[in-house]
Amino acid sequence: MGLLSCVVPLLLCGAAPLEAAPAKSSYLPGTGRFWHITDLHLDPTYHLTPDPTKVCSSSKGVPATNPGVFGDFLCDSPYRLIQSAFDHMATLTKPDDFIIWTGDSPPHVPAGELSTDLVVQVIENMTETIRQHFPNIAVYPALGNHDYWPQDQMPTSTNAVYRAAAELWRPWLQNEALLTLSQGGFYSQLVKPGLRVVSLNTILYYGPNKVTENMTDPAGQFEWLEKTLQKAARSLEKVYIIAHVPVGYLPWARRTTALREKHNERLVSIFRKHSDVIAGHFYGHTHRDSIMVLLDQQGKPVNSLFVSPAVTPIKSLLQPYSNNPAFRMYLYDTEDFSMQDIWQYFLNLTEANERQSAAWRREYVLREAFGLADLKPLSLLKLGLSFMEQSTAFDSYFKHFMVGYDSSVTCGGACKISQVCAMLYLDQLAYSRCVEKGGRGGIHLRGHFLNISHEKGLRVSKLSRL
Repeated sequence: MGLLSCVVPLLLCGAAPLEAAPAKSSYLPGTGRFWHITDLHLDPTYHLTPDPTKVCSSSKGVPATNPGVFGDFLCDSPYRLIQSAFDHMATLTKPDDFIIWTGDSPPHVPAGELSTDLVVQVIENMTETIRQHFPNIAVYPALGNHDYWPQDQMPTSTNAVYRAAAELWRPWLQNEALLTLSQGGFYSQLVKPGLRVVSLNTILYYGPNKVTENMTDPAGQFEWLEKTLQKAARSLEKVYIIAHVPVGYLPWARRTTALREKHNERLVSIFRKHSDVIAGHFYGHTHRDSIMVLLDQQGKPVNSLFVSPAVTPIKSLLQPYSNNPAFRMYLYDTEDFSMQDIWQYFLNLTEANERQSAAWRREYVLREAFGLADLKPLSLLKLGLSFMEQSTAFDSYFKHFMVGYDSSVTCGGACKISQVCAMLYLDQLAYSRCVEKGGRGGIHLRGHFLNISHEKGLRVSKLSRL
């Protein structure tokens, strides 16, 4: 079954039964809300068939292990899974909410099975699906590395994908935002008085992007970002940074930045310089649930960063764990736009397939889960420091990292050090010091010396490129 024959009819698919929305009010006066969806990775070829190697193109011929109507852990999302997520989310949204959508609509398939036209069709399909479910809610998208063909190779000037995205997202964005989106894949827009979204094209800094590997400032985005943040400061605005590939280090791969190291260092420098303007960072790409804290050069926590888990459940055959499908809601202070809480929702994929019913439910409320006062940088720094002492708290964090995929998979020793160092250190020098100290039985974190056990860590091979 080819991708082209599957894309257009998907909007006609039926929805799965859903649980009722919570009746209790989800926030207090003075608190606003917004939603985060990411890494939908629609696989239009997904279908149930007696041949497990033919269930989905995204498994690349590997037999699906336990396919059902809502998907399989070796496949990208069937349309019914994505629709069930939006159906449930639509019952929970309120008129003043908004949505951030941090990219990656097409599936993980070989380049020969896609084309620019197909990529645009999938982005259009997902855009229309979102618009149908949330017709009166503002949506702020960001482009992902799979939202281009060939994947990852996003250029520094206007092209068919940037122009198509600008046209598709015209109902959500203003003319100034549409102009920079069509030219470079990034934009800025005022959400409400005092709050601005800056949507970065971090694919310009992504290692596999050969087009930009020798460029200092691809598409002039660094210069544009600094000017945008300076203007926001003069206008007394706070900024939410949204993007697909996150800044910082991958929590499962030692000494590996998500972006090119030189571009990561430049972004960290810019974010530190303008940290008083930035009220939060929101990313996708990794498919996992994680937190980071940006420290300034004196070790003071200045920004909170959040990586949302994916809707797609896909993993490679050799990966020891994946994620259950997920989306989330953020709560923020309407006065200073600081982050207050996360309500994380998920679908137990195995259970949903067995019951042939998508019972989306809340996985956790972050403040309740870890006893936090808020999600400001200092609170998250204290949480990260506590993980090296409190194994129970970190075990819960790692379970949420996988979105409850498999509680028998644990993370200790070197695995835990990689997670905590990635959480607390985003620049090369500080991160390197962290892992070096951790490797000798203790970890020195800006004045905090914590003993750690030498329990045997989970040996996790480097995950395949997302």
